[in-house]
Amino acid sequence: MNAPFETAKALDPDATPGVRIEHEVAVIGLGYIGLPTAAVLASHGWSVCGVDISERVVETVNAGAVHIEERDLDRLVRSATKAELLVASTEVPTAHFYMIAVPTPLGPDKTPDISFVEAAARAIAHRILPGACVIIESTSPIGTTERVAEIISKERPDLAVPEFGDDEGGDIALAYCPERVLPGKIVTELVYNDRVIGGMTAACAERAAALYHSFVKGDCLVTNVRTAEMVKLVENSFRDVNIAFANELSMIADAMEIDVWEVIRLANRHPRVRILQPGPGVGGHCIAVDPWFLVAAAPDRARLVRTAREVNDSKAVHAEHRIRALLDAAPGGKVALLGIAFKPDIDDFRESPALEIAVSLARDQGDRILVVEPFTADLPEELSGTGVRLATLDEALREAEIVVVLVDHTAFRHLTPEDLAGRIVFDTRGMLKR
Repeated sequence: MNAPFETAKALDPDATPGVRIEHEVAVIGLGYIGLPTAAVLASHGWSVCGVDISERVVETVNAGAVHIEERDLDRLVRSATKAELLVASTEVPTAHFYMIAVPTPLGPDKTPDISFVEAAARAIAHRILPGACVIIESTSPIGTTERVAEIISKERPDLAVPEFGDDEGGDIALAYCPERVLPGKIVTELVYNDRVIGGMTAACAERAAALYHSFVKGDCLVTNVRTAEMVKLVENSFRDVNIAFANELSMIADAMEIDVWEVIRLANRHPRVRILQPGPGVGGHCIAVDPWFLVAAAPDRARLVRTAREVNDSKAVHAEHRIRALLDAAPGGKVALLGIAFKPDIDDFRESPALEIAVSLARDQGDRILVVEPFTADLPEELSGTGVRLATLDEALREAEIVVVLVDHTAFRHLTPEDLAGRIVFDTRGMLKR
């Protein structure tokens, strides 16, 4: 095993006689972040157990396969399981490190739901040994790591759990290290992106950093846990605010019958202006969700962050209204919706504004809708039984009088205005302007 592992390893076998350490790292949650993280760790020589509540996911991974689409992930998982460095289980093992990578969705009132993190903390608490390190990677509201500390302390009164800012330490280490990866490039970015590692104490941060130093080629930046939690939320809120400006511009331009793409192209020729490209809204589990965590932390002060979220949510409604107007203008005609993923070239439909638009249209126009989505073999459950049909691009172009670009997948970028001649075209992504 490499030198970073020897630095990271801290469980004292003499302190737990008769207890066998089953794995060096346990990754709790084998979703879009957990499985790539487990596979990358295993590829760097760590003995990893991925834990998930889904027996189907566990069986898939143990067979050396993957249940999500991500570049290079299938190769890493296949290699790691073959080398017996990665196994999956529904049970939490004893380990040197526990990494929590479970969902943190929004509740119906736009407040953070950390129940999955809390459940993971309780599951870990009964297996954790003195000297182990618990790291939360799930995007979380500020204070979540301290909540995990409370849970472990309650479940395991025999352990001294570190408190925030108390350098007295404890029997275990607790830290927060958010992922900051791009779907489609997760495997690469897990290794090459800088990481922010916040500890309940300085010693906790250094303990967690030892693990990341073993596989991260970017910088490992150490801070306290509250700062690290806020950094993740700030990163995605910054992007959301800037996208909201572009989306608001597009709606203003629509009202003034001005080409927003031309406006942005020319405005960006200013040396200190860099406006982003508008779209049908903002999707994914990060940018469309995380800003609400900041709003929840200080609702009276996060005015700009809240407004940006509302603007980006309203853009999907605006786009839907435009499509309905086109359908009214072409009675009986069909509309081809190009793309329903939340961004180009992935199979992820979480919080997708394109899917939201398709679902809303399908409620009363289902039999007029053709969906072209090259990253799925089946329509999402929300569209089943609505009359909406999954079609190839060629089929859609033959049958549809209206073509709407909702996602600029690479598979669509060869299209030219000539290919779409004779059809009504609504390009929410400006793909045909590039």
